Amino acid sequence: MNHATGSVATPSAGLLGSWNRIADALSALINHASLALVDRVAIGAIFFLSGRTKVDGLLSVNESAVTLFREEYKLPLLPPEWAAHLAAYAEHLFPILLVLGLCTRLSALALLGMTAVIQIFVYPDAWPTHLSWAGLLLYLAARGAGPLSLDRATGIK
Repeated sequence: MNHATGSVATPSAGLLGSWNRIADALSALINHASLALVDRVAIGAIFFLSGRTKVDGLLSVNESAVTLFREEYKLPLLPPEWAAHLAAYAEHLFPILLVLGLCTRLSALALLGMTAVIQIFVYPDAWPTHLSWAGLLLYLAARGAGPLSLDRATGIK
């Protein structure tokens, strides 16, 4: 017993205290700046690489992308030619903006909308993947790009 505080020291209290010190150190090391940067690059790469499969050269939408939207994706309300172009351009523009940390919240929300469309209309059974994308995008939409970004340099929140 600690006579000064009246508390009883237990082995688990020592273990808990050690664990809490480790958690505090991790929180200091893995802060918003590092999380936002890693999230921006990770989710940006996923969408950008997907966008690259839809184009030839710089941004020429290929026929296989249109065929994919016509035969497999079959989005309602949009002709497959439009959908293929919109997806290819969005999968290039928004990831680049995310990696740069420019208009991060808007870009994250746009890709979150795209994720919702994919989940609802294209691959409803792929919810674990889409949920992981949503987690990264929601973090960026809520918290922003962080200090290592063009948003911060230009005063954008």
